[in-house]
Amino acid sequence: MDLTVPEIRCKLQAATADEFAVLERSLVADTRKGVRQAVEVARRRLEAEAAEAARLSAMYAFEQALAAERGGQVVLGLDEVGRGPLAGPLAVGGVVLGEEPIAGLNDSKQVAPEAREQIAEAVRSSARAWTVQYVEADEIDRVGMTAALRSAFGRAIRAIEEAGIAVDVVLLDGNPLRLDPREVNVVKGDGKCASIAAASIVAKVARDHLMEEYDAQYPGYGFASNKGYGSEGHGEAIRTLGLTPIHRRSFCTTFTQESLF
Repeated sequence: MDLTVPEIRCKLQAATADEFAVLERSLVADTRKGVRQAVEVARRRLEAEAAEAARLSAMYAFEQALAAERGGQVVLGLDEVGRGPLAGPLAVGGVVLGEEPIAGLNDSKQVAPEAREQIAEAVRSSARAWTVQYVEADEIDRVGMTAALRSAFGRAIRAIEEAGIAVDVVLLDGNPLRLDPREVNVVKGDGKCASIAAASIVAKVARDHLMEEYDAQYPGYGFASNKGYGSEGHGEAIRTLGLTPIHRRSFCTTFTQESLF
């Protein structure tokens, strides 16, 4: 009995690459428009899945090659989130991944919020070790961003080592900080290295949740939506309501009324 178009579509939607090849051959003489469309949709899906698998594999291979060049295997990826906001802490994530690849890893800015939550949970549950370290607004004002970054990255390295992980290579997104002899800097590393991407996502999710908590504590600034960044509404709230204890005063000079809750 010939299959209906919906039945064929269902089979194609669930088909692996090998199964699709068999189905496509069996449907080559089927001229129904719905069948031809379903075959093309399935082909595009499988091409996209193959491209994503290749991208993810390349991220893992890239950092493993960097480690091998330096005679090591255990890679700690570090990345920062929240360098530019007017309010809230700087967050630095650190991750040593496990053996099982994590689907969807990418620069956190390239991942939808819902997917970030799922990926962050996968990282936290499967990584050999992970950490998120914060530098609060008052410390950023006191020491400056470069010193704040060095402090948070250094604490992240120590936290991983205190968890019993002997790190061979420390991969750091962006420019050199020269905070550890194992440091290897990778420009745009959150899109090239799996562990840096994982650190980026874990830190982003943790910081976003913290800013949502601050939204309830300091209503009116829109922290749940702007995450402390300088949106138009946030700037207007500073002019109207003044600064909160989580604002970086040195970042708010355009808006500041120098009032404090």
